[in-house]
Amino acid sequence: MLSFVPIIILVVCFILGIPIVFSMFCAVVPYLAFINTSMPAHLILQRVVAQLDSSSTWAIPLFIMAGSIMSYAGISKRLMDLAEALVGQMRGGLAQVNVLLSTLMGGLSGSAAGDAASECKILVPEMLRHGYDKDFSAAVTAASSLITPIIPPGITLIMYACITNVSVGKMFTAGYVPGIIMCIAEMILVSIISRKRGYQPSRTKMASFKEILHLMREAIWALVIPFGLIMLLRFGVCTATEGGAILSVYAFFVGTVIYKEIKPKHLWPIIQDFVCSCATVVIMICAANAFSWYMSYEGITVSITNSLMDGNLNYTSFYLLCILLYLVLGMFIDGGAVMIMIVPLLLPLVNQFSIDLIQFGIIMCLMSAIGALTPPFGVIVYLVSPLLGIRAAEVFKASMPFIIVLLVLVLIFAFVPGLITFLPNLIYA
Repeated sequence: MLSFVPIIILVVCFILGIPIVFSMFCAVVPYLAFINTSMPAHLILQRVVAQLDSSSTWAIPLFIMAGSIMSYAGISKRLMDLAEALVGQMRGGLAQVNVLLSTLMGGLSGSAAGDAASECKILVPEMLRHGYDKDFSAAVTAASSLITPIIPPGITLIMYACITNVSVGKMFTAGYVPGIIMCIAEMILVSIISRKRGYQPSRTKMASFKEILHLMREAIWALVIPFGLIMLLRFGVCTATEGGAILSVYAFFVGTVIYKEIKPKHLWPIIQDFVCSCATVVIMICAANAFSWYMSYEGITVSITNSLMDGNLNYTSFYLLCILLYLVLGMFIDGGAVMIMIVPLLLPLVNQFSIDLIQFGIIMCLMSAIGALTPPFGVIVYLVSPLLGIRAAEVFKASMPFIIVLLVLVLIFAFVPGLITFLPNLIYA
């Protein structure tokens, strides 16, 4: 019974509203201090920070740094102008721009929170001035930001690669097709909603080829990033960690020399943004790693796996169970923490059903993203709602059509694996 004390503490902390990161620490520390006293203190600390010793894990802060620099480099404005030229003539033009901009920004920031915060500042005010309802503007901003972590170099893609020891390059390559399909699906939904609400295009006609070519030339420094990164990784020019460092230097060069947007006064805000974002991710990894170690040490991991194996599951029921489990946990716990906790539990079954680890990873990353949008604790909703001065409940309600569309896509990706594995198999054949 004592071995389940950390789980009981975790549930109590959650009910009390304590953040999940601190809840996991609060659950494990008493267990190590009073129940499992045989473990030396220095070994406990080693287990907590063990994941951070991986060179692949260090790619995460480097890509976070690149995203922090790009937010000040003037890249977002040029990508928004390009997106507006491409889809502004469609029904609900600015909402369409919102979705396409998130897709383009996916190759830059890799963070749904960063993308949502950026669009709340630069695009949503323009949507409100053009008569878009605030709840719809908030919902489309939150939902479109979920595309960002699926497009390389998404942080969750790197996190999954570190957990399962698969190729970061393959995870990056596998994200393109699902990300583009998500973009198309959300744009179709936006068009349907815009027709019902009477939202008009932001342009009277499509931009000329000359105008589009000019805007692409302006944004070319940003557009080459995701493809250049994939090529560097594919041909072994650099590792994922080195790629993050190269991308950070490249972003700083573009912001200071090419676009001349980064000034000395921006250095301190860039550092603050990087440190805060990085600290959040690192602490979460440490907390989840400590809790995962406890579950493994007590044999809970093996017990759960054996129970699932004895349940006569097949490929279909296993995938449906994974999606349901992730959806429920994602409603209450940060998606990254859920991934670190449950992916190691599910790996034996993934191997048993001969499921491609890359395909499974994209499904897990997508479910992690959806968890940030679902009630009652969707973190993206609670980020967007105060920035736009709207109640979270209204954003959750307006986001339901997007959640349904994304869940349908998850099922399609689960049972049509070729949509995910085609590109990495082609490039890494």
